[in-house]
Amino acid sequence: MTLEDVRQEIDKLDDTLLELLNQRMNWVHKVGEIKNKTKAVIYRPEREKQIIERLFEQNKGPLNKDAIEAIFLEIFAAARNIELPERIAYLGPEGSFTHQAAESRFGAMSEYVTLPTIKAVFEAVETERVRFGVIPIENNQEGIVYETVDLLNETQVNIAAELKIPVHFTMATEAENPSKIKRIYSKDIAFRQCRGFLNKYFEQTHPEEIQVESTSKAAKLAAEDPEAAAICSEIAAKLFRLPVLFKNIEDNSNNRTRFFIISKTFENQPSGNDKTTLVARLPKTDESGVLANFLMDFKEQNINLTKIESRPYKGDEDFNFWFFVELLGYHKDEKFQEILNKHGDYIKVLGSYVRNA
Repeated sequence: MTLEDVRQEIDKLDDTLLELLNQRMNWVHKVGEIKNKTKAVIYRPEREKQIIERLFEQNKGPLNKDAIEAIFLEIFAAARNIELPERIAYLGPEGSFTHQAAESRFGAMSEYVTLPTIKAVFEAVETERVRFGVIPIENNQEGIVYETVDLLNETQVNIAAELKIPVHFTMATEAENPSKIKRIYSKDIAFRQCRGFLNKYFEQTHPEEIQVESTSKAAKLAAEDPEAAAICSEIAAKLFRLPVLFKNIEDNSNNRTRFFIISKTFENQPSGNDKTTLVARLPKTDESGVLANFLMDFKEQNINLTKIESRPYKGDEDFNFWFFVELLGYHKDEKFQEILNKHGDYIKVLGSYVRNA
């Protein structure tokens, strides 16, 4: 068999794939008509998760789970835009890791609004100028994003989904090799997380390290300077057409960031593998054991808490705190309802969503 014979077979399969995808979109359109009549939500993370898990279980290769998920998430995004085009805001700038996270769930076809601050994303969602917002909640190297936590407490939004993406930095430059690089642009956190690489590859030349407000800005500046490089995301390098000299230069290959997808009004159906996030504003009292007793109730209901963070009440002079809490389970589970019956006046449920392990 010749190369041309193989290409013809691939072309036939592509034709079949296109026909099948159009058939799928026709059925999606029918789903959209039903949802419009019932005012049901278009974005259903738990349903998408179920489809991917089902496909993975019957997969015989050579596609792996990551490949299946990437392909079908783009199909889901295209389908949602056929059902009802939706506007998504994310913490910018364009080419940031939050941009990458947003596109990984909503696809390249969605309408995106790039906003300069986390607060601006929350405001856009709360005023319903956008349907969804994508914001970072924590990084496994740098910890929690407290601005996000505080705004979840202060605003009226719900968590629709969580997603975790690996954080891989690239060195992008017009220079042909490291010896020709005189300046390196990046954000402070990127310099910290790539220090081992920098020490190894620039031990002799010691280029100037210039901190800028974002890795996207770093890529833009490096694209304008032939003697400069940027430590940035791969999506930023592509955005500014900057050649990638080195990939995956971060010191820790397990570097991951978790994001929340937020919405004004949203409630997932239970998936069987859910996580719930809540705010607990316990009574301000000097009585000992208030927090301990609250946590013990979860233990007695056999509910696994996965995170608890204390945050100060703004403007309070007495050093009182409220708590950001995450747990495994769905907020309408019978066990959790027992907690709500006892502490409902102090609890604000932010959302239950598919656990993204």
